[in-house]
Amino acid sequence: MQNLKIKLVADSSANLLALDGASFASVPMKVIAGESEYVDDPSLDLPGMLKGLKEYKGKSGTACPSVGEWLAAFGDADVVLGVTITSNLSGCYNAADIAKREYEAKRPDAKVFILDSLSTGPEMVLILEKYAELINAGLTFEQIVEEIKAYSKKTHLMFSLASLSNFAKNGRVSQAVAAAVGLLNIRVVGKASDEGMLEPMHKCRGDKKAMVQLLACMEKAGFCGGKVHLTHTYNLETAEKFAEMLKQKYADVKLSIRQNLGLCSYYAEEGALLVGFEG
Repeated sequence: MQNLKIKLVADSSANLLALDGASFASVPMKVIAGESEYVDDPSLDLPGMLKGLKEYKGKSGTACPSVGEWLAAFGDADVVLGVTITSNLSGCYNAADIAKREYEAKRPDAKVFILDSLSTGPEMVLILEKYAELINAGLTFEQIVEEIKAYSKKTHLMFSLASLSNFAKNGRVSQAVAAAVGLLNIRVVGKASDEGMLEPMHKCRGDKKAMVQLLACMEKAGFCGGKVHLTHTYNLETAEKFAEMLKQKYADVKLSIRQNLGLCSYYAEEGALLVGFEG
């Protein structure tokens, strides 16, 4: 695809504002709690959002980017390659897909592919990095689409959550389940399922036991070293401990650690650890 203008795009649940070596746009999602709306872009006051959500007792939720916002992110690219949060948590993929069709109708020479990640956060980063690798390898648009579909079947997301309060506030789990997790230092360890649902699997007492369970779940999913992205919500200490655990067992592990941005911090909340990896 030499001499073509290529753009990578993702909604803001990928926790990325830039991608090295690529033209990239993050399309902001929104968190809504009563009269308060938090836009997940570089200007977001993340501590202020988390404080406001803790204080707000009513129902909260999220809003996906509009079709127009996706079109703006596409810019004037000849080729657009994108990835969205799972369509089972958000209408983000549907909006991006409508934007794709509108863009291609206006520009018949342009090509757009949007992948429904059936996941979120650090697994989306793996997809974006793979896009960049395939572009640099000189593959055609059609080859990239086939390769990324195959690659996405080999990537995974695991998580450890210290709170389910916001899941309860937007009706995704019961208040009773959320209250139980909030007591006694319980951590919920789970995964993004093949259907794109966030699936709790284990309850552990404390971060140490949760990390052991996380690694066991990763290995069961086929992890044996390689690329891992860790993201956390104000839980850098645990992220660094887990990174060290991985390094001690797998000499060839390639790690990054990032802070969750607005959307992932809303769902995952303080104390969370998300793990995206290749299986």
